[in-house]
Amino acid sequence: MQVKKNKKSYVEIFTDGACSGNPGVGGYGVILRSDKQEKELSGCDPLTTNNRMELEAVIRGLEALKKPCMVKVVTDSNYVVQGMTSWIFGWLKNNWRNTQKREVLNRDLWEKLLRLSRSHEVEWKWVRGHKGHPENERCDELARRAIKECKRKMSG
Repeated sequence: MQVKKNKKSYVEIFTDGACSGNPGVGGYGVILRSDKQEKELSGCDPLTTNNRMELEAVIRGLEALKKPCMVKVVTDSNYVVQGMTSWIFGWLKNNWRNTQKREVLNRDLWEKLLRLSRSHEVEWKWVRGHKGHPENERCDELARRAIKECKRKMSG
């Protein structure tokens, strides 16, 4: 009897974060795609920043995965891509201090994202935002809709 090796699933995660005011009401949108299955996620925070929402979107996408996967994260956030492919190595080496010797902003979310990404093989891909990329446009729509919903709930 031949035993099949468990082949890791391939998942694409498209993300976007948005903020109405910075800081202000923020929202995120996520599309997860594996084979022919697709799932959308969104949420908001009443007082946050755009960068925190960009990070939150990727975190929520990775949290939705049930097992280790090969993942392609597609985002219009250079902050997220540069952070995870370049800056993070220096931050870890320098005890979460940046090149100006200051505490890294959003460290709580960077630590969470790093922890979540370690269970997967992640490829980070940047796309130009608001240039007609269908999944990026949809994620932006989800994030902006979440902001509107959050504002509606806050106003009673």
